[in-house]
Amino acid sequence: MASTVRVNVHVPYTSRRSAIYGTRYMVASTQPLASQAGVRILERGGNAADAAVAVAAALGVTEPFSTGIGGDCFCLFYSAKDKTVRGLNGSGRAPAALSIERLASEFGITGSAIPLRSVHAATVPGAAAGWVDTVERFGSGKLGLVDILAPAIELAEEGFPVGELTSPFWRDKAELLKSASPNGHELLLDGEGPQVGQIFRNAGLAKTLRLLAREGKRGFYEGPIADAVIKSLQERGGVMAHADLQAHQSSFEDPISYEFHGYRLHECAPNGSGLVALIALGIIEELERQKAVPPVRDMEHNSSAYLHLIIEVLRLAFADARHYVCDPEWQSVPVYELLSEPYLQQRAALFDPGRAAADVKHGSPLGGSDTVYFTVADGEGNACSFINSIYTGFGTGIVPAGCGFAIHNRGCLFNLDQAHANCLEPGKRPYHTIIPAMVTQDNDLFMSYGIMGGYNQPQAHVQVMLNMVCFGMNPQAALDAPRICLQVEGGRVAIEDGVSPMAICQLQALGHSVYTETGLQRSVFGRGQVIRQQVDQRTGTRVLSAGSDPRADGQALGR
Repeated sequence: MASTVRVNVHVPYTSRRSAIYGTRYMVASTQPLASQAGVRILERGGNAADAAVAVAAALGVTEPFSTGIGGDCFCLFYSAKDKTVRGLNGSGRAPAALSIERLASEFGITGSAIPLRSVHAATVPGAAAGWVDTVERFGSGKLGLVDILAPAIELAEEGFPVGELTSPFWRDKAELLKSASPNGHELLLDGEGPQVGQIFRNAGLAKTLRLLAREGKRGFYEGPIADAVIKSLQERGGVMAHADLQAHQSSFEDPISYEFHGYRLHECAPNGSGLVALIALGIIEELERQKAVPPVRDMEHNSSAYLHLIIEVLRLAFADARHYVCDPEWQSVPVYELLSEPYLQQRAALFDPGRAAADVKHGSPLGGSDTVYFTVADGEGNACSFINSIYTGFGTGIVPAGCGFAIHNRGCLFNLDQAHANCLEPGKRPYHTIIPAMVTQDNDLFMSYGIMGGYNQPQAHVQVMLNMVCFGMNPQAALDAPRICLQVEGGRVAIEDGVSPMAICQLQALGHSVYTETGLQRSVFGRGQVIRQQVDQRTGTRVLSAGSDPRADGQALGR
């Protein structure tokens, strides 16, 4: 198992919460009731994968503006038995009848992307199949879907009090629900989003989950739920058909990874954007090797020099990922070439410690990138890193009648340039921002973690990992520490309240366009969860420690 991490006593940051410690299991999610659902499954004999699906379903009830059965999912599963990390891609595909040509000729949609709330941004929801496949492939075999989905069904039927940070984001999207669908009232109370502490019940979602629990994938992709999904989309001009739902399937894939300072970061393979984090770490390591920057562990945390390094390597990584990442079933993505030492040397050579890059372009390695994240570790040493999303708040806003969930809008991430690797094509999966992560050390689990939030996700993966492996922070402190978020379009940099004014001024002097975010706007920096595994050197006992992001209503629970 992973050894104790080095503690850097020079880190000035004081965490807002305490990390949670245990020896048997750990669950961390953005909602305490969802974390409790995972604990319930673990206590009944389920493993990390079983509990993760229980949490996913419960979050669809308690945080429907971020996630649900109408969206997509990805997961990484660490097997303690064979010390491997395996991945599941639960993202859906574009309708077979949708093409760039048809968007332009019949629907008048041109430009670079499908509009954010357009019915044509809806791809096939992959979460339902992903949940079933996660349990079947990685689960303990002791519990069935009826058991695993029971906590979520109870929350939906009996109701739950809405959380303090959940309520404002829910209320903010009430007008979308009312305008996008005649069924939006299913996710509202008296035409509005629920206030803090109000009880919200969702009988429609309970019915949907019961069908999935009883009939498996067939309960969602065929029958009354499928009929309601197709009707709700086609009534608004969408072209998705029953055949699109019936053809959907998850894919099981080997993760991609990069070893940084002896810690190997695992990310889901494209069409996910985890490649961004790997490229960024590779460039940092190359710059350290060339002595172009000091070792990160010797830098002052969140100093201008440190943040300049993070910003610049992320610019380079995004330039590559946004150009190359696509559905690998349609076009090969040069992952290994992008992570090769010669290519990382090329990209590192573009770093200037004295100024911000003005216009970063992708390289040529072939010679010549609103969600919930949660993680579970079980008593057998397994871990599941899971992310589920309907993309932007309530996705398209379209609610299938009587079903209690909104349909996502992930298709707006397709490119409408036919020459682009990520261009829209019938039956193709789009570029995905949602990415779970895991870190191993000598094939032992070190941590299972992730941070949701659009293009912020790989940026936060890098920052939180460095907080732990270079600056010695515990999981809670690593999440609490102020972060930066680079805007992929335009290049401005959001700086979280808590970074020193001096560092901000020095970044501006280097040429960075920066601005500070406070209050609820801190959601731009994402909401993460971390579970770390270590060994008590005196007794040899496995110790789990966890943190839950203070930017959400979340909670880590362990025993």
